[in-house]
Amino acid sequence: MHCGAVNDSGGPPTPARPAGAEIGRQVVLVTGAGGPAGISVLLHLRRSGHRTVAADASPDAAGLRLADASGVLPLAGERGFLDALCELGTTTGATAVIATVAEEIVALGEGADRLAASGMATWVPTPDAVRTCIDKWQFHLAAEAAGIPVPPTVPGSAITPGADPPFPGPWLVKPRFGRGSRHIVPVDDPADLPAATRSVPDPLIQHRLGGREFTADALMAADGVTLLGAVPRWRDETKAGISVRGETFDSSDVSGGVAALLGALGLAGPSNVQGFVDPATGRASFTEVNPRFSGGLPLSLAAGADLVGEYLRGVVGLAPRTERLAYRPGVRMFRYFAEIFEGPQQ
Repeated sequence: MHCGAVNDSGGPPTPARPAGAEIGRQVVLVTGAGGPAGISVLLHLRRSGHRTVAADASPDAAGLRLADASGVLPLAGERGFLDALCELGTTTGATAVIATVAEEIVALGEGADRLAASGMATWVPTPDAVRTCIDKWQFHLAAEAAGIPVPPTVPGSAITPGADPPFPGPWLVKPRFGRGSRHIVPVDDPADLPAATRSVPDPLIQHRLGGREFTADALMAADGVTLLGAVPRWRDETKAGISVRGETFDSSDVSGGVAALLGALGLAGPSNVQGFVDPATGRASFTEVNPRFSGGLPLSLAAGADLVGEYLRGVVGLAPRTERLAYRPGVRMFRYFAEIFEGPQQ
């Protein structure tokens, strides 16, 4: 059963039931089941009583073993991705789809009508808003134009041997298109900038901010303007770009900046916003936005903000409840490994 019709603006399905209605048990297809975000969403949905269908491009993805049903999909940029997604949804009876890979969210936005015809409701931002986040240079330009505090950034081509850098260091050389901490090179000596830019694909050079690093897990309304809820959390320790130790905190400067930034991008639905807080001033600067749930999502869920459940309400055509997005500051997370075993065991 499809719960409502997808509207033309990339927002959630048009509500088909009263706003106070209960969501009921859904069959939710979650993509990106090999990553921390996908696994976090799957586990939360199962704990909430929903049936889950895990999907990933790798048959070895751990999340495929954690769901009620599963399937392997082509990569989002490959031919047949949407066909395979619709077929998996049809054969498993999926009523909703949640994507945790940015590139897949673009494909879902462009194929919303086909998803609806397959019985799956979805709610994703406009493809242009997602592409702006994926392209870190376009993101920087959009944020800067909106007056959002962002670190000075230039394309790698702005660096010429022997010339002074365009702004003071220290610096980060990072790929224009990338995720996590892959291919990010810290630079302290300006003489090392040319070599660093040659080592990074499609490089950007950015001032390396000091202060304390944070992520804010956020949910924006369908209008792409109204912030429904945001949970700022310190990234006290990270591994491969994923938070493994953190703590929720309260900051009106961070929350206000998140609302302004996401509003400038017109980014509806879930996202995670990253940046740094200057300890001397308490002011936040923002470095990037990922238009999806984050790998550190379990901390925000544990702090009381049901971002997944309220997003799913929006997906199936019900109004998200802002009171369910409140959170408790001071909740700490310590992440550890877990294992799944297959095959003969002693």
